[in-house]
Amino acid sequence: MDHVLTLIANPQRPAVDADTIVAVRKALAAAGATPGEPAVLARDIALDLPFAAIAPEAAMKVARQALGERPIDAIAQPAAARRKKLLVADMESTIIENEMLDELADFFGLRDQIAAITARAMNGEIDFAAALRERIFLLKGLKTSLLDEAATRIRYMPGAAALIATMRANGACCALVSGGFTHFTAIVRRKLGFDIDRANQLLTEGDTLAGAVAEPILGKEAKLAALLELAVARALRPEQTLAVGDGANDLPMLQAAGLGIAFHAKPTVAAAVAANIRHGDLTALLYAQGYKRDEFVD
Repeated sequence: MDHVLTLIANPQRPAVDADTIVAVRKALAAAGATPGEPAVLARDIALDLPFAAIAPEAAMKVARQALGERPIDAIAQPAAARRKKLLVADMESTIIENEMLDELADFFGLRDQIAAITARAMNGEIDFAAALRERIFLLKGLKTSLLDEAATRIRYMPGAAALIATMRANGACCALVSGGFTHFTAIVRRKLGFDIDRANQLLTEGDTLAGAVAEPILGKEAKLAALLELAVARALRPEQTLAVGDGANDLPMLQAAGLGIAFHAKPTVAAAVAANIRHGDLTALLYAQGYKRDEFVD
């Protein structure tokens, strides 16, 4: 079998039962695919279904129709080179649950105002760089000491630690590339063990924020460039790379990676990327690579 379809549920809501497997296999066969024997990755949580004769995009469409309202994600891809050697990950709302600019805005009582701009930028409704400059300007005068206080609010996405530890233990390079700020990416890199972090630098005036960031702003072009640069530096083929993110500024790297996964993504992003995780946590990226639960590094 030259392709594989992976069914993935949230570990907190196991849902990949026998009836589901039968329904998806029948749907694949009815669509002209030749389904193989299922392989359990984690009981009731993740399962591989090898198949041949139809394209991955068609298999994902068929599977999602068969799944209906079941809280299960489906990712189809070539069986070769599933275990990736490079991960490039967005940080905010992907590796961590927070948007750190919104956390900083909270100190000025501007959370709702800035969060609304953030949401529009992440959905691609307004220019990312212009939106970032606008939001940072509103924080001019904020004490730099509050950056560390904001960092104490960081909430790590479920599965993030296992994702990075497992991929690194299997020889992959893991890079954190964010449109956020170096103060926070450095903390997350150290905490989770990323090899590299890149982000924007907040400018200061004495012990307060200057209301600006260093230019050029790291946005979608820089994220794509990081993916391509890191792959070339490690002599990796595109199919050996994995990217994950949730916002419009992640789209170019998601579309360029061998496997680009939109993770609980904004609607415009989810619509533009074939592989979507809507229900699972970040361990879904390990199951998508064919890792079994007992192979995870916790």
